[in-house]
Amino acid sequence: MTALTLRLPNDSTHASSHARRRGTSINRLIEEMATLTLAEFDARPAFSPARAAAGKGGRGLALLTKPRRAGRRDDVRAGRLQ
Repeated sequence: MTALTLRLPNDSTHASSHARRRGTSINRLIEEMATLTLAEFDARPAFSPARAAAGKGGRGLALLTKPRRAGRRDDVRAGRLQ
């Protein structure tokens, strides 16, 4: 195991409150975030070429330029709508 020193500003109440809401310590919170980030980094090369080969570039670009409908369920879950 490797030790990591992380310096947070004195007003790091945001990280503290997030860890407290999850019922864990800041150390465990940082460990979980690092684990998820590294897993995503490791998985990306395996999936990116396959997804690119299977995808339809023109359709994807058209979807990106399509205007969004207001009030969609994923907007509410993401906190964009109240």
